[in-house]
Order: sequence, then C-alpha cells, then structure tokens
Amino acid sequence: MALVWCDNITIAYEGQIVVRDLTFQIGQGNYLCIVGENGSGKSTLVKSLLGLKAPMKGRIVLGDGLKQKEIGYLPQQTDVQKDFPASVQEVVLSGRLNSRGLRPFYCAADRAQAEAMMRLLGIESLKKSCFRDLSGGQKQRVLLARALCATKKMLLLDEPVTGLDPIVTSDFYQLIKEVNEKSGIAVVMVSHDIESTLRDASHILHLQETALFYGTAEEYKKSKAGRMFLEGISHPAERGGSFVQYNH
Repeated sequence: MALVWCDNITIAYEGQIVVRDLTFQIGQGNYLCIVGENGSGKSTLVKSLLGLKAPMKGRIVLGDGLKQKEIGYLPQQTDVQKDFPASVQEVVLSGRLNSRGLRPFYCAADRAQAEAMMRLLGIESLKKSCFRDLSGGQKQRVLLARALCATKKMLLLDEPVTGLDPIVTSDFYQLIKEVNEKSGIAVVMVSHDIESTLRDASHILHLQETALFYGTAEEYKKSKAGRMFLEGISHPAERGGSFVQYNH
C-alpha cells in the first residue's frame, strides 16, 4: 500500500476552493516534486498532508503504519526561525517532541537519533553553536536534521531553498537526494525550481487547482503540461511577465 493516498480531495482556503478533485499517491521511497504557479494550491495541500486542514471532500489515507505526526516537515523559512535562540543540538533534538509522548524528558534514544542526524548532515561540529549565528545553508541543514528526527518514512519540504545562494542551493538539493536514496525515506518537495528538482525527482505532481499532471518525472518532461510549464519559466516575458506572488 502507498504511504499516502489522496482520494478525490477538495480543499478550501479562507472559504475559496483552491484544490479540487485531486487524486494521487506517494509510494515508499518516492521523490515527489509538487510544482505549479503561485496560488495553485500547493501550500494548502501541504497543510492537509500534515493534518492541519481537513479536506471538504474526499479522503487522505495513510498506509504502512505512517501517522501524520511522524511526517518530517521542513517549512518555508521565517524570521522567527532564523533568530531562534537555541543551540543546534537543542533545535535538532526538538524534532523528537512528537515521539516523546508523555515522557517529560528526552531519553537516550532521542539523543542518539539527534546525534545520528547531525552526523549524517555534517553539522555535528556545530552542535553547541547558537542557531541564529549560523549561515543560511547551515540553518537549513539543522532544520533538515530536525525534520529527519521526526520521521523514518516521509519528509515534506515546502520551498526549502528560498533565500539561499545558488551554491548552497545546489548542495542542499544533493543532500536531499542522498537522504532519499540512502535512507529510503520518501521525499515530497514543493518547489518553484522545477528545472533543478527534475534532475532528482522520481515523480511530479503539477497542481493548478486540480492535477494538470501526475506521473514520473520522465513522463512529465514529455507531457504537454510539462513542456508548457518549463517553457513558461524559461521565457516569462512571453507569458506577460513574472508570476504574481501569493500563497495558498
């Protein structure tokens, strides 16, 4: 069974339907990239996958024992996150909060998991450093380690490279690919950087209220929706200018 099966879901944002009659699934070990123009419903879908917004219609079914609180989540960066006054170790360890249950303190297994994730992402030497003093790329590695501490099956990332320079962005994409390949954790990434993520994604969901396309990345490159979207990004002036920025 798939890790996640979205069955004909319709979702509203502030009373307006932004996702309609959407059906797709996320399999074990998949790397799914969700693309689409601004306002196409991507962030609203993310909220529903996390259990924060129930669909008006349809259902989201979790398989293979996955629970919504066990989905690792890396949101878009905010100023609050950037200035978080805690050590790297404390931020990473906080990813174990949902697994802690009623226990008042972190156990040895929690701390071992945090150490393992910091080691995996090459930030073990920074564990005593203050999070807010790190570079943008280091902060994203810390937040990724935190998200990985919360899951063994699925990682959800919402535009994780926003504000990062091109070199750091390239390194971060490579890191995500390695996590997906080496751990078998399914990756679901919302991204505007479709040309870069197409190199790594196994599947593409092109969202524009409903699914314009859902299938493998290779199939997407050959599809009408994929060709039009890629050409539109490469030549935005031909579409009347850049995309207007607003999020749902």
